[in-house]
Amino acid sequence: MPLISGHATAAGTKRYAGRFSQLRQHFRSPAGVPVELTLPGIGLGTYLGGTDEASDRAYTAAIEQALRSGINLLDSAINYRNQRSERNIGAALGKLIGAGELQRDEVFVCSKAGYLAFDGDVPPDPRAWLEQEFFATGIVPEEQRNLLLRSMHCMAPSYLKDQLERSRRNLGLETLDLYYVHNPESELGLIPPAEFVRRIREAFAFLESAVAEGKIRYYGAATWNGFRVPGGEREHIPLRALVDAALEVGGDGHHFRFIQLPFNLAMPQAYAAKTQIWEGEPMTAMEAARRAGIAVVTSATLFQGQLAEGLPDFVRKRLGMASDAENAIQFARSAPGVTTALIGMGRKEHVEANVAVARQPLAPEAEWKKLFQR
Repeated sequence: MPLISGHATAAGTKRYAGRFSQLRQHFRSPAGVPVELTLPGIGLGTYLGGTDEASDRAYTAAIEQALRSGINLLDSAINYRNQRSERNIGAALGKLIGAGELQRDEVFVCSKAGYLAFDGDVPPDPRAWLEQEFFATGIVPEEQRNLLLRSMHCMAPSYLKDQLERSRRNLGLETLDLYYVHNPESELGLIPPAEFVRRIREAFAFLESAVAEGKIRYYGAATWNGFRVPGGEREHIPLRALVDAALEVGGDGHHFRFIQLPFNLAMPQAYAAKTQIWEGEPMTAMEAARRAGIAVVTSATLFQGQLAEGLPDFVRKRLGMASDAENAIQFARSAPGVTTALIGMGRKEHVEANVAVARQPLAPEAEWKKLFQR
């Protein structure tokens, strides 16, 4: 089938937000970033779930429900549920756009590449499949094959190119709005830091070429530990080094404009810990991103369900929501500097519960900051 053309635009995302007047503090534009879009404070994530047809149907229905309810940022990765999550997004988008319920320029679609991604299910002989699919074809360079076997990760341009084409087909989209290098810190400790930066630079050069070809609009780095842990730890990534790589390959008009990292009540380091150095000054990842003109998308809002109950009373008092799950969501979506907080939504009832939070005002900033004053 032909790919759906177009991409998210300023006019389209503003038009979308205008249909949801009841979500008065839900939509926002990335502050200080040369990206003119209206994006939701809560986005739909697709990481967890089964790799079966029942889960596919539930995910597709949840994505449709989200798009009908005011959530126009969808986040995936090619390895999520063995490519099924991308395909579920593609099915939902194809249905709603085809029916005229949604226009392509109203929705911001994100995916990622880096990890090895099986096709639908784990093959009977994964090593033989890997040899045939990626080694014999030269998609993974010979000098990076041992690293892939050790880390299940590759960010060589030839690999990213292959994965991007698969993601475009899975999603049914001519252009992805945002394409992340997925957890690049997976390779740190296995290669020298200088080699890591060289590989990042090569990956970014490919991604700039993909922008020029109209296959993606922006790119970024989606991390787990990279921006969150302090310098000196094995998986630490200095944001400055990534920005310098983007400037080198893309100039001042580079398209490295998003980062993703965990942020929740159990993992507040993105806001609370000075893990980055910018122009000689220690600062948090969120502060460094703002200085660099990069939007922050956060993940693990509910910490895979662990924050849905048992929160301390002082958190409940400050945030004032009806349940612990709602308080955890309110914490992440209200953080100064956060563009979108991602929440996994594999069922329609998840969407309905999360949109109920989006209808509420954000936590007042002064009250929110008191959570860090204990």
